[in-house]
Amino acid sequence: MALFPESLENLINALSALPGVGIKSAERLAFYLLSCPPDKAARLSEAITRARDKITRCRVCQNLSEDEVCALCASETRDKTAVCVVQDPKGVIAIERSREYNGLYHVLHGALSPTAGVSPRDLTIEELLTRVSAEGSAIEEVILATNPDVEGETTANYITGLLKPAGARVTRLARGIPVGGSLEFLDDRTLGRALEGRS
Repeated sequence: MALFPESLENLINALSALPGVGIKSAERLAFYLLSCPPDKAARLSEAITRARDKITRCRVCQNLSEDEVCALCASETRDKTAVCVVQDPKGVIAIERSREYNGLYHVLHGALSPTAGVSPRDLTIEELLTRVSAEGSAIEEVILATNPDVEGETTANYITGLLKPAGARVTRLARGIPVGGSLEFLDDRTLGRALEGRS
């Protein structure tokens, strides 16, 4: 005998498929949605549908946008000589929150991972190369801000090799000791990188 009606079971299964949502959390969310006012549930449903229908990729940087060119690429106040390469749109948000960078971005939408079957064709590497090597391109520096894991490092090294002939300076985000961190709790690799990248 089924524990829940089929439609509720389907809702729970759909919610539990979301990243970071386990079955118990999915059940709580499903029961909340069933008990909230119908207009509130309808607004959520409409917001999801609208986002899926309206959001596309910026033709320049590949970030998420409702327009052909996103607001960052269209801005006249951004530094057009620097492009920060991130793995996903969340990387753009993280760097923007720092308020330390005023250049442009390029979103790869993933990282190279032979074990997961992700190859260069699955990422927007070709679009990056076209941007940097295009005639009249103002890009002087490409900042690689991929994640400091195996896939991120592999991706950064691969892109570095491809960009060398383009003549743009390729840099990597500094890594090391986090603010408020304690030396005794750092792993050897992090501490080693902090020493290498000291300034």
